[in-house]
Amino acid sequence: MDDKGFAVEREMQLVAFKVGREEFGVDVKKVEGVISMVDITRMPRAPHFVEGIINLRGQIIAVVDLADRLGIEAPERGSATRIVVVEAQDVKVGLIVDSPEVINIDREDIESSPALASSEVETSFIRGVVKLGDRLLILLDVDRVLTDEERGEVGEIDLEAGETEAGE
Repeated sequence: MDDKGFAVEREMQLVAFKVGREEFGVDVKKVEGVISMVDITRMPRAPHFVEGIINLRGQIIAVVDLADRLGIEAPERGSATRIVVVEAQDVKVGLIVDSPEVINIDREDIESSPALASSEVETSFIRGVVKLGDRLLILLDVDRVLTDEERGEVGEIDLEAGETEAGE
């Protein structure tokens, strides 16, 4: 209970996944779904880390190569590769990751992100770090994975693709 008598949620659910050698987690409340890899349509003039677009249940979604975006070297995509669809502020974006799973953590286990010497990831994308036994899970701030300008570009990709599909 907090000081006003309200119950405080101690547990938090995350969608945990791998990108290269790093392990990440995203608050499950930000995740719209996890889908298998599908054919991704390339878009001209898209930012370098945007793989392209997919049609998910009638909605056009830009797909970001998270390894490329975060500057992490990642192995070839395989059978464990998935697209995690997240809401990054007001834009739905697919993130290409490996081996996603839902896990429960205790909020008290989250440490604010010190300058992560062992991590290759830019600290502006990080909300914190969770120690899970001998594993270190980086909490990704999906709202910061795209800058405002990039979010606008991704939103425009979605609109352009929608207009193209409507005009066919």
